[in-house]
Amino acid sequence: MLIYGTAILAISHLLGDFLGKALGALIGVEANVGGVAIAMILLIFFKEVLAKKGLLPQTTQLGVLYWSGMYIPIVVAMSAGQNVVAALSGGMVGVVVSIVALVATVLVIRWLNKSSGDYDTYEWPTAANDQFSAEKK
Repeated sequence: MLIYGTAILAISHLLGDFLGKALGALIGVEANVGGVAIAMILLIFFKEVLAKKGLLPQTTQLGVLYWSGMYIPIVVAMSAGQNVVAALSGGMVGVVVSIVALVATVLVIRWLNKSSGDYDTYEWPTAANDQFSAEKK
């Protein structure tokens, strides 16, 4: 169901927010450091793990894909200004940690894409496609 995709997004966001604030407290910056990036990584990770185990039906995958498409541009754009201000006010350590979080995010996403190997060749099951095309008519 599409609502499960929203639940996966919510869990990823809450964990990312918690871990970002914990990371900020750990380095002495009173801000969420990398929470959005952590949430995006968790969203991708949960989707991949659950899909490979067969626990993520197609409609739920569509929900995850929908929220991924909405979450990434909107939340990143909203939090980008706040993260930059918080990082700069935290001193050089905040700037370095922000850069490290960005590089780590890029590397983890590249690794996930390479390890899954199904992005270029994945095809949805035809029975499910027939279900969606019947709903559109």
